[in-house]
Amino acid sequence: MGFFRRIFNIGRAEANSALDNIEDPTKMTQQGIRDMKEDLDKSVKAMAEVKAMGIRARNDANNARNKMKEYENKAILLITRAEKGAISPEDADRLATIALQKKEDYAGTFQSALKTQKTYETQVRKLEGSINRLKTLISQWENQAKTLKARAKVSEVTKNVNKQLAGIDSSSTVAMLERMKEKVEQQEALAESYSDIAFENRSLDEEIDSVLDSSNSGSSSDALAALKAKLSGNEKKAIE
Repeated sequence: MGFFRRIFNIGRAEANSALDNIEDPTKMTQQGIRDMKEDLDKSVKAMAEVKAMGIRARNDANNARNKMKEYENKAILLITRAEKGAISPEDADRLATIALQKKEDYAGTFQSALKTQKTYETQVRKLEGSINRLKTLISQWENQAKTLKARAKVSEVTKNVNKQLAGIDSSSTVAMLERMKEKVEQQEALAESYSDIAFENRSLDEEIDSVLDSSNSGSSSDALAALKAKLSGNEKKAIE
């Protein structure tokens, strides 16, 4: 039963955490900014692809223009050679006509590629404008999110401090301090009492030792006087 109860509590805690995350505006804002950055990356990638197609269309237009010049030069060269008698006029006209037809074909390709190039360039300019606006918005929202996050943190700390201050019972705190003061004073008085007892014990011992020392010193003095008297008596006998 305890195991299943723990599993249930863990699941409930995770569900509450998920609900808090959903309802947390800070996390929702951060997620929104991440989504916008992903959209920005996709837009940049799309613009790069469109720009690449525009570059390809421009290359196609340049190739078509070069082919137009090439076939025009070939037609001129054929006519020039016919005039010089290098080839027959009939062959020159026939081949020059084919070359000019090729030129017209490439002219159509050139106009089509040029039109496609302009279309892609217009799309690129529009995408660049949209991307730049999106970048500006993301930067503004990131700055606002940082500011709001900091304000939210400060307000949360302030709320907790004020909540703690509001929950403090000054009368109970003063009563605890008084009890603590009384206990400290009692311990100090007890320490002083033990010190006095120890001093009294030492004084009695010193008094006893002093009396004993006095008695011992008196006996020594009497013995010394007796010794001197005896010596003095012996000296008188020796003289007689």
